[in-house]
Amino acid sequence: MAYPPREMMKHVMNRPEWLGKLREDILEPDLPVIDPHHHLWDRLGPYFCDELLEDLSSGHNIKASVFIQCRWSHKSGGPAHLRPVGETEAVARVAAQAATKAPSVNACAGIVGFADLTKPDVLDETLAAHKAASSRFKGVRHITAVDAGFDDALPDIDPGVMMQEDFRAGFAKLAAHGLSYDAWLYHPQIPEFTDLARAYPDTVMVLDHFGGPLGVGPYRGKSDDVFTDWKASMTELATCPNAHIKLGGLAMDVIGFDLHDQPLPPSSGEMARLWRPFVDTTIELFGAERCMFESNFPVDRGSCDYPVLWNAFKRLAAGASADEKTALFHDTAAKVYRL
Repeated sequence: MAYPPREMMKHVMNRPEWLGKLREDILEPDLPVIDPHHHLWDRLGPYFCDELLEDLSSGHNIKASVFIQCRWSHKSGGPAHLRPVGETEAVARVAAQAATKAPSVNACAGIVGFADLTKPDVLDETLAAHKAASSRFKGVRHITAVDAGFDDALPDIDPGVMMQEDFRAGFAKLAAHGLSYDAWLYHPQIPEFTDLARAYPDTVMVLDHFGGPLGVGPYRGKSDDVFTDWKASMTELATCPNAHIKLGGLAMDVIGFDLHDQPLPPSSGEMARLWRPFVDTTIELFGAERCMFESNFPVDRGSCDYPVLWNAFKRLAAGASADEKTALFHDTAAKVYRL
């Protein structure tokens, strides 16, 4: 059975007039925050140094941020395996520019780039080139998100790539290079990530966006079933001490909350109410010391404003202890990305 393309392609990234319809006072403005997941690009509205700094300086006490690869500014020529190094070089330039404009915010303090793990024979050269491009280079993200139930805007991805011999041969090199691994996948793929985490216990691993609990295609209208399957998979993953979770990304259209279709942007209270089951379950399973809140901007910018998003996270963490809040908003990210 064929399913229609997911709604992402109608998702407009830059809608300042719509976002401007809601403003909130900043909650806990003194709480130190590291935003461990944002991008830079020119898709559906530019998001470069100025736009990033506008968000990072919008009221919350953002101390640093981490750039995550998004296929931006790859080199157009040269060996294919070295072209993604252009992204690291470009982000390093943005970091230097940001330091002159907003020295109190360490923007792009960490860089997670792309290196093709299915090419182990040239991977050492690729990783060395990333490191040479910037001392901020901290890890690799090789996107594996694919699902047969709906069409996807991502490049072609082989199903089951995390189980393939060449991918694992490349993955095995990360720990020796002192690099972490970020994963963007969908919730039916979490067991493969768990198998990977068990096979390489010395590699620091990060599951982005709660593991992508889907709400489109064949998963639309089946949120209870999705949550049950997701929780079972996360319970297994929690037994792997090298696995860490990013708490964010639920404003993406692929999750199915459809926040971008509302007449008004969602309030922090509304987002906290919708997301609480995922947040509370994840923190209960992994502990605050293995969890970190993330903005996933500018992707989530299509559904909510940056300061309102962090207000939602603070509402979700309202019952946490002071030490737990420090971990969730700052220390877990600092540890994982060696900031």
